[in-house]
Amino acid sequence: MFNELDIAPPLSRAMTKHGIHEPTDVQVAVIPKIMDGKDLMVSAQTGSGKTVAFILPMVSAFNYTPSPHTGVRALILAPTRELVRQIQHVCEQLGGAINVTSFSVTGGVAFKEQEAALRKTPDIVIATPGRLKEHLERGTIDLSDIEYLVLDEGDRMLDMGFRDDVMMIAEHCPEERQSLLFSATLDHKGVIAMAQKLLKSPETVSLHESRSVPSNITQQFMLADDDAFKEKQLAALLEQSGEQQVIVFTNTIVKAERLQAKFRNGTRRCGLLHGNLTQEERNAVVSGMRDGRFQMLVTTDVAARGLDLPSVGLVVNFDLARKGDEYLHRVGRTGRAGAEGRAVSLIAPNEWNLLATVQRYLRTAFIRAEIPGLKSSYQGPAKVRNSGKAYGKKKPKVDKSKAAKAKKKPTKSGPRPSRPPAPRDGFSPLKRKKTDD
Repeated sequence: MFNELDIAPPLSRAMTKHGIHEPTDVQVAVIPKIMDGKDLMVSAQTGSGKTVAFILPMVSAFNYTPSPHTGVRALILAPTRELVRQIQHVCEQLGGAINVTSFSVTGGVAFKEQEAALRKTPDIVIATPGRLKEHLERGTIDLSDIEYLVLDEGDRMLDMGFRDDVMMIAEHCPEERQSLLFSATLDHKGVIAMAQKLLKSPETVSLHESRSVPSNITQQFMLADDDAFKEKQLAALLEQSGEQQVIVFTNTIVKAERLQAKFRNGTRRCGLLHGNLTQEERNAVVSGMRDGRFQMLVTTDVAARGLDLPSVGLVVNFDLARKGDEYLHRVGRTGRAGAEGRAVSLIAPNEWNLLATVQRYLRTAFIRAEIPGLKSSYQGPAKVRNSGKAYGKKKPKVDKSKAAKAKKKPTKSGPRPSRPPAPRDGFSPLKRKKTDD
């Protein structure tokens, strides 16, 4: 399909340089519609190539059609800093070859630095809603010349409470624009409501079930006694993975820091990513993974969305994600652009029911696996319900008649006990003597 598009030779060479040869399903379905000027609502799996799907037609159009104005031509909103940086990376790869400029606006960076870059009026601005709203309030950005408005991960932005910010930002954009909304699911009521307000007669493109993991990713689980046993399993999995990059997810910052400290002294260089790091520290870790300096990354869910690291062959859920959609985005860090991937969840006794919940959410069953020589004493519940969850412990039977009698039993009442006389130790209060008047 790329050969059929009227792409400038420098842009075509940039695509080849960065390994973009054959279009993915979402690119085949979306790019022609964007080039026809249609508003779209798109649901696609993570790692499907949707970022290129909306950036390629934009930069190509900017190359052939000079701006009639002098302002920012495209605005892309995304929920997290990591996703903004990933989109910015693709903009630089494609737009840099034909002098289409771009700039990212997120928290964690000084306003003065961003204001200086915005005064140069880049063609494309990629931003998180909160920080962009602050720039609008300070009058340091003008959106009156926007030709494209893209909302990426629309469901996530709503879940993070950005609805009002997004609506306020859209009011600063001209009505005559092309609007595109990308979301992991279009079943989200808030997504539909937002699309009705911001998009004009949008066409819906739904390529995959919103709750499905790509077939090129193998999903497994291993039973573990506790965290100490999980660490042994993780060490064995790292040994098996060879030269592949590995991402390990935990549910807490404390655990992520502990695992990174334990495994960074091995043969692999290990990075750490969580929400308490500065933006500069986050950028350094992501760059280290992207250029291969780190073979392993330990992280919380801050990296579950927005990181496009094509060399990640294994995702390990040291702690199972608390929600099905977060699990979905975690495992989407592997198997990028159709490559083979593997996701392994380490399951302790207290995580069995959560595993059942996640599998029901995804409407699939994970493959049970075991590392030779590492068999946990915990082998799952003795009995499970139809839902896959374990039967709980039986509560002791209570004799209802005895309980009722106990409630009706009157409490003993009687005269209040008299206080003992105060000791005559010189510290007790003096009593006023009665006088005969």
